Amino acid sequence: MVTFRGKSAFGGIAVGRIHVYQKAQQPVKREHVADTQGEIGRFRRARELASEQLGELYEASLQKIGEAEAAIFEVHQIMLEDLDYIERIENSILSQEVNAEYAVTVASDHFSRMFAVMDDPYMRERAADVKDVSQRLIHVLTGNSAEQGGSENGIVTAAQPVILVAEDLAPSETAQLDQDKVLAFVTVQGSVNSHTAILARTMGIPALVSTRPDAAGGEEKGNIVLSSLDGKLGIVDGFTGTLYVEPEEKIMVEMQEKKAMEEEKKRLLQELKGKPTVTTDGRAVKLYANIGSMKDLALVKENDAEGIGLFRSEFIYLEKEDYPTEEEQFQVYKTVAETLAGKKVIIRTLDIGADKQADYFGIPREANPAMGYRAIRICLDRPEVLRTQLRAIYRASVYGDLAVMYPMIISSQEVHRVKELAREVRAQLQREGIPYRDMEQGIMVETPAAALISDRLAAEVDFFSIGTNDLTQYTLAMDRQNPKLDDFYDPHHPAVLRLIQMVVENAHKAGIWAGICGELGADTSLARTFLQMGVDELSVSPAKVLPVRRAIRETRVED
Repeated sequence: MVTFRGKSAFGGIAVGRIHVYQKAQQPVKREHVADTQGEIGRFRRARELASEQLGELYEASLQKIGEAEAAIFEVHQIMLEDLDYIERIENSILSQEVNAEYAVTVASDHFSRMFAVMDDPYMRERAADVKDVSQRLIHVLTGNSAEQGGSENGIVTAAQPVILVAEDLAPSETAQLDQDKVLAFVTVQGSVNSHTAILARTMGIPALVSTRPDAAGGEEKGNIVLSSLDGKLGIVDGFTGTLYVEPEEKIMVEMQEKKAMEEEKKRLLQELKGKPTVTTDGRAVKLYANIGSMKDLALVKENDAEGIGLFRSEFIYLEKEDYPTEEEQFQVYKTVAETLAGKKVIIRTLDIGADKQADYFGIPREANPAMGYRAIRICLDRPEVLRTQLRAIYRASVYGDLAVMYPMIISSQEVHRVKELAREVRAQLQREGIPYRDMEQGIMVETPAAALISDRLAAEVDFFSIGTNDLTQYTLAMDRQNPKLDDFYDPHHPAVLRLIQMVVENAHKAGIWAGICGELGADTSLARTFLQMGVDELSVSPAKVLPVRRAIRETRVED
């Protein structure tokens, strides 16, 4: 038996034969071309054909994997229209008199390196998108476009479902997979934010990324020799991040039992779909989901969330090379509102800074960015940014039940300023004859300052959403991203719970509701505590919705 360890992208147990997918390498040679204008024309025709292919893949993927995952092909189409990308390729052809394939390769290397060194994990994953789009162009230019067309691409050809092992998988490869043929993903490269991982979560199958031989299991640390695994029996334990190859009988029995238990848990959880989130003694609570982009909408619907309690709008900005326009933002918010079909959607305004950086904002490096120039501080310093976002949100409000909340608020003065901006936006839309609805306006309570004056803040807003991640780190004076502090970091600390209690009580005294949108909201061991406090809403990651619902339905609040 040989064992491997990786990062778990999704839990679960899978048992089956391993199928190793290794891409056929297509080397690109630099060639001199005399007719550079003709070569540019060849590149442009290839770009048009590649865009058509992506359109076909989008339509086909809607049926196979849903709108959220199919959206990657729309993103790739947009990349093909990116002026910086196009100009770099065409300028290389003109100035260096090289073939289009080589120019595409050079541009791909440049932009993928640019994304790969970014601080934000989500943006680093865009390097894979650039490579994928560029490889498609090269396939078209060399006459091998069928390999990335709209049909089955032969990644899995086995008759029976398999554990798919690969160095890495491009977004187009993962999206075209026959889901019935894949028991689990294991990749040597990648991260938990990769499209492979996202697809695994959407499909609800175990997945490991960044996988290496396990030294503790007797193997020397290093790279996996993929070819040696093909056809062997494997077990993926997505809970512990382990791949067993040719498992011993003891491990096989243990994993089969674990798999049976997990399947029973899943079956029982599915029975909770459509049922109210209410305790045994009749206390109801709203159970919403947190999302980072439109790609998460499929997970929201699959897990039967009652709404979206936190839409992290900053990812609209992080995906762009310049400030997103009002129209671009409007289309995103409109789509989310329509997809939720009347369910509540709470959009958090731009929360950028700290560990979320976009170069075009020009935010200077800080010694302590978590406490620095970020979130509402940037928006109040640059009101045109917030004004544009609010216009887009208000325009989208007529398509669903939208609400807006502001992050990192620490004073009544800040609330007055953002509410005044919102009034200006509504007045401007009214003058222009653009329809909108009045929306609830709330704030994130994620600092001790906001919690301690929550009685004053409650008089200014329609709701509170408690961000327990930041509230905990600021209350404990402890960096939550520092792994050396894991043994000291205690989100159950009495000081944190007292602040939550204070915020909820002050909200109710003022006649507004209070929810929790931080990770603590998914801690089922605190479900009864939060309900006793009077928390009105919990917003958790989509995968946690049904487990939290189960915990609440099994809870009795009153003794």
